[in-house]
Amino acid sequence: MKKFLVLLFMCSCIVPLQAQSNYGLVFSSLMSDNLSLENAIRLGLENNSQFLTAKEEITIAEQKLSEAKFRHLPQFALQGTASWYKADSPIILPDGGVSRLLPASNTLDGHTFYGIGATATQYLYSGGRISSTVKSARANFKQAQSRYETVKNAVVLDIKTSFTRLLYAQENVKFTQHIAQQVARWHTSPDAWTNVRQKALLAQLQAAYRQAQNELSQARLAMLVSLNKEKNAPLTLSGTLEPVSVEGDLPHFELWATEFRPELKSAIYALELDSIAIDLALSKRYPDILINASYERVGDKDLDDENKQVSLAVRLPLPYTFSQQITQKKAEQKKSTLRRASIEDDINVQVISSYEQMVFWQDEVQTRKKTFEELSAQIERHLKTAPKTGVDGLEALHAYLQTGQSYLQSLRENHIAKARLEWAIGKDL
Repeated sequence: MKKFLVLLFMCSCIVPLQAQSNYGLVFSSLMSDNLSLENAIRLGLENNSQFLTAKEEITIAEQKLSEAKFRHLPQFALQGTASWYKADSPIILPDGGVSRLLPASNTLDGHTFYGIGATATQYLYSGGRISSTVKSARANFKQAQSRYETVKNAVVLDIKTSFTRLLYAQENVKFTQHIAQQVARWHTSPDAWTNVRQKALLAQLQAAYRQAQNELSQARLAMLVSLNKEKNAPLTLSGTLEPVSVEGDLPHFELWATEFRPELKSAIYALELDSIAIDLALSKRYPDILINASYERVGDKDLDDENKQVSLAVRLPLPYTFSQQITQKKAEQKKSTLRRASIEDDINVQVISSYEQMVFWQDEVQTRKKTFEELSAQIERHLKTAPKTGVDGLEALHAYLQTGQSYLQSLRENHIAKARLEWAIGKDL
């Protein structure tokens, strides 16, 4: 319980701008010729139906909270009635009308009776039901905010991943195209077996370029899907793939996750709602004390008669299912406690896994970069000076292709690992 209160206090003190960047809906719905990552995120959020739905849920929850707060205020009503009747003795009208008591017909000159008036009702004591209702509405509002952040973080991760994969595909096409252009001018050998080996290597190098083009097409489609744009919309990204790294240790990131991950906040608010539900169930043991006042003008031809009253009422509900409701709410609270613990464990695993991937790829990308740069310098020098014939050069280009693609893949995984770590801790790095 102490741990729950500490986490609840942390959630109440969090400033939203400290977590994921506040990507607002301020980007134009038109496509940009050179789309940066930040604008891609804004555009994706602007077009994502789940994100927009979560945003509207916040508005709904906010209005329900305002409605619940009004229950503390007196309830006023203005009413008017016009009754035609014939009665040998006084009668009482159903609820909802002013002048519910109608005199006997023989006391009036006709069979009509009119009334107009105002009523006011104020709860003096409700056993905590009204305040618990406000607390419940406030917790629902916080839950809606957490769901909004959860959806936003998922959309941002998806766009970051698609953006990185498309950048990788663009760089891969440029790299394989450069090699394909070089081998296109290769001289074939008159030797039969050498010629066979040359053709096989040439086919592999040219196939790598065609495969890169296909991967670019698929990555472009995935990016358009993430942006929720038309599949034939123009799309060009602005950005380059460079090695990225993060500062901070695992305990620091785990602490951030408990502070910023909206899923954990949502589970805490669900536990708070269950606690409020128990209070509401227990409050049915207590009476309602309310005061009612009314003022009315009545009469059969005019409204000369004046009536005033102030009443104090005590109402004690006697539900048959009182004990069952308390047992049910306590079971639901225990269920929410177990669910929160499970979510906390899942988040911890996600942080550890993402952190380990980030540590691996930020080191691995530097190793592959060094090897690739060394080979690039040698290859470019040999392509200028060495004759484009034989098999050795093609085998060297094939090895260079694999090394270059391996480096580009490490860049892709490096950026995706960073995006997943940011999602796991709920905070941009």
